[in-house]
Amino acid sequence: MADRALGQVFAVREYRTVWIADLLSVAGDQLARVALAVLVYGRTGSAAWAAATYALTFLPAIVGGVLLSGLADRFPRREVLVVTDVARAGLVAVMALPQVPLAVLCALLVVVVLLGAPHTAARGALLPELLPGDLYERGLAVSQITGQTAQVVGFAAGGLLVAAVSPSAALLLDAVTFLVAGLLFRLGLARRPRADAAPRSPGRDLLAGVVDVATDRRRRALVLLVWMVGLYVVPEALAAPYADQIGAGPAVVGLLMAADPLGSVLGAWLFVRFVPPRWRERLIGVLAVAAGVPLLFTALVPPVPVALLLWGVSGMASTAYVMQAQASFVRATPAAIRGRAIGVAASGIVAGQGVAVLAGGVLADLSTPSTAIALCAAAGVVVALGGALAWRSASADDHATRPLPVTT
Repeated sequence: MADRALGQVFAVREYRTVWIADLLSVAGDQLARVALAVLVYGRTGSAAWAAATYALTFLPAIVGGVLLSGLADRFPRREVLVVTDVARAGLVAVMALPQVPLAVLCALLVVVVLLGAPHTAARGALLPELLPGDLYERGLAVSQITGQTAQVVGFAAGGLLVAAVSPSAALLLDAVTFLVAGLLFRLGLARRPRADAAPRSPGRDLLAGVVDVATDRRRRALVLLVWMVGLYVVPEALAAPYADQIGAGPAVVGLLMAADPLGSVLGAWLFVRFVPPRWRERLIGVLAVAAGVPLLFTALVPPVPVALLLWGVSGMASTAYVMQAQASFVRATPAAIRGRAIGVAASGIVAGQGVAVLAGGVLADLSTPSTAIALCAAAGVVVALGGALAWRSASADDHATRPLPVTT
């Protein structure tokens, strides 16, 4: 019954457009991440450099999210989606040119990530409008499941493609996916007026978005729990160094990077299929803590099959709690300010991942990749415990006075 309920979202034509465009972009992005990891590690032989480049696919979002996410409220959201996708297609195409200096490659990557901030905010703010009522949470679950599946395919295919052809080929394919996604948004979405009737300057957008999140106890706790998920993403960033540590090759890098998203697919499906709606919010903190436990065993330097299992189980728990936290956050945010609020929250997620993987790379150079992954996981468990307690307290107070709707 739950599976059929999830499928109801595909009856909405505009959601199908967003869904297809997302699949293309996500798969292309994972191809690019594998290509960059192999390219940079191959040039430098440094885990820190490989992790730093991977971090650049996340870290600049803290600037873009807080300063640019307001564009999703100040301009029609369809136009924001189209323009950002086309611009990113051109930039990634330049990155695919042979012999691009590493400094130029990093600079282009920063701009690509910056443009992703208003795109993410526009998409996140538009989705509840396309899927009213409890269809929104179903659509979010479907997007999580299929998006993570696209990551698995992208990572696995990326490893094989880089091994068989070149990193430049993977980057060029990523550029094509951006271009096609932009075309789909332009043709498949209706034009809607901007959401904010009184648009602010970027500085006021920043202040309004931060204040809106910081002054609400429930959203503040949810944001903390979601931001710290970056500590559980470190294995993806260190997949190439870890493969080198155990004597594996480039194709294995893609498989290792695919372990977390594959677990995410299973986690999202199992969570929606078997966890009753009344229990989902209560499990956010528990799952946030549980997601870090399997990664602790990476310190034992397990072989590829065991590492895939451990990293996949972590992905199952992390995606389940993040998915429910996102749904609760969006439902608690008014539509007129949803773009900038989502932008602030999303920028923290991406930036947190960037900081975590950068720290993981430094730790890997100082020790070993396996030790770095385990240390980051331990830090994640500690932070998640604090966030879980804050969420429990805020949720209990809120339900005593103003409970959120519970979907069935």
